[in-house]
Formats: sequence, C-alpha cells, structure tokens
Amino acid sequence: MLIDYRSDTVTRPTPAMKEAMHAAAVGDDVFGEDPSVNSLEEKAARMFGMEAGLFCPSGTMTNQIAIKVHTVPGDEVICDCTAHIYQYEGGGIAANSGASVKLLNGYRGLITAEMVAEGINSFDDVHKARTSLVALENTSNRGGGSCYDMEDIEAIRSLCDTNGLALHLDGARLFNALVAREQDPTDYGRLFHSISICLSKGLGSPVGSVLLGSEAFIKKARRVRKLMGGGMRQAGSLAAAGSYALDYHIQRLAQDHYHANKLAEILGYQSFVGGILPVETNILIFEVVQPYTPQSFVATLKEHGILAFAISPTQVRLVTHLDISEAMIEKTIEVFEHL
Repeated sequence: MLIDYRSDTVTRPTPAMKEAMHAAAVGDDVFGEDPSVNSLEEKAARMFGMEAGLFCPSGTMTNQIAIKVHTVPGDEVICDCTAHIYQYEGGGIAANSGASVKLLNGYRGLITAEMVAEGINSFDDVHKARTSLVALENTSNRGGGSCYDMEDIEAIRSLCDTNGLALHLDGARLFNALVAREQDPTDYGRLFHSISICLSKGLGSPVGSVLLGSEAFIKKARRVRKLMGGGMRQAGSLAAAGSYALDYHIQRLAQDHYHANKLAEILGYQSFVGGILPVETNILIFEVVQPYTPQSFVATLKEHGILAFAISPTQVRLVTHLDISEAMIEKTIEVFEHL
C-alpha cells in the first residue's frame, strides 16, 4: 500500500467520475461547440455569481492568462513572496506579461490591506512601474493551507477600488477554504475581478482549471488562451470530470482537513518534530529536527511506503486528499510513532 502525501495533485478519477467522462458529449471547444465544456464554464461561473468562465488545462495557465489580461508590459503585480504565481509558474509574469512583481512579506502567505497600500507605486512617479494588479492566494500553499478572513479580502478590494487596481484570486485550493470557513462562493465573486479555481487537486479531476470573470474579461482571456496554446478541441471528457467534481467532491474536503489535523496532533508528540504550522485545511507543514533532516526524513518515510515532500531546508509537507483513506492515516500514525 503506497501512501502518497506529496500533493493533492496526485489524485486519480473515481470510478463514478470515469463514467461521467466516458458519457460526456463532446465538440470543438475552440469553436465554442463542446457542450460539456460550455456546461462546466457556466456551472462554475454561476456558483461564484460571476458572468463567465474559461476552461483551461492548468491553474498556472488560468493565473497567467488573468495576469496578462489585467496588465500591460511594464506594469507591476503585488503579491506575497511565497505566492504560487511567483514561486512556481516558471517566471511567467515576466515571460508572458512583461510585468514586474512587488513582493510582500505576509503572514503564512496572507497579506493585508495595509501591506498592499505600502506596496502601491505612485502613478505620478515615472521612475517606477505602474501598479495595476493585486493577486491573492487562498488557501496559501506555502502558508500551510492558511485561509483568508473575508474582512481582510474586503479591505483589500476597497483599497484596489480606491487606487484603480484589479484584484485576482489564485484559488487553486479555494474550495478547501470555502469548506473550512463555511463561506459563500458568491462573496468571492463579488470581491474579485477574476478567480482561478483548480479542479485537479482536492476535487480529484485529472486535468483542468476554470478562470472566472466578467463576459468582457473572459472574451479577452479566451484570446490569450489561444495565444498560449491552451485552445482544446474535444475537451468534453475532461470538462465532465470537472463538473462531476463540483457536484460531488466539494463537501468531502472536510474529511481531508480532519485527516491533516489528526496527523498534526500525532506529530506534535514526536521528538523529531519542531514547529508545526497551524492546520486549517489539508496541508500540513512541520519542521524536522535531529536526528533527521527533511531529506533523510522523507527518505525514511519512503522506506515505509509513504511519500512526502521536503518543502524547504528545514520543513516537510504532507497533503491529504481523496485518495488518502482512514486506513492510510492509521498506518502513517503507526510509522510516526515508531521512528
């Protein structure tokens, strides 16, 4: 029994999801004629109270499309220093949009309106890049699955409105936040100019993310998707998996959160564990101390059939997901207690 905590991207379609994929009606999506893709885009937009959606192969693409639509070359994007759009998207902000980045030192990946205010460049200062976009990540991967308070997002949106800035959400794990905080997705649709939601992490789809925004925004985004090579043809089978996930796999995320907290509780008693970031959702990040290093600890776990990820020179990350069963959690606990 292999137990894979490296990421929630390792999930595989369930038998019922495969059936939905097999039965999907398909067409040419570049022509706007794939009924399953159209249905997914409409469903996701309706869920968040937004006008339109765009189905893309990955969350990196939806984020990068949004940044390109919101900016022009020479602009500047404000985000946390640990943000996925900066750390893990291949320098796409520079390569795709010709924009620079103002990095903020938030708390566990979360930034505040006060921090954003200090990062905005004066429009009248010709020496500096024009600030045009603020990007948030919820939940924050490097923050250990941390979640924004709605009041903090509202304050940032108010600041953006005052300064004429767009507000984008990298919502790769937004559904984890919605479940953990019992939030209404339409509140996010009200506060953000664009939202990227990922279907291939905790929701268990094999591929895909949806970019949400106004009809005018998505019209521009569709052109950028084509420019980036993201136009898909008979993509209905993939879209059907996403629709199934939205219908059946959201509320079950609470089980992943329970599993992550259960592991954190046990790790708190182990001598080889230092600090543990607060566990709010399905990501558990903890410090490894002697006699292990993160690398040697991960290697030791692998010998026991458990896969994990050394996320920094001092920390290991575990991510729970729908392919992690209760029996796997108990097996992991047994290994932790005997290391």
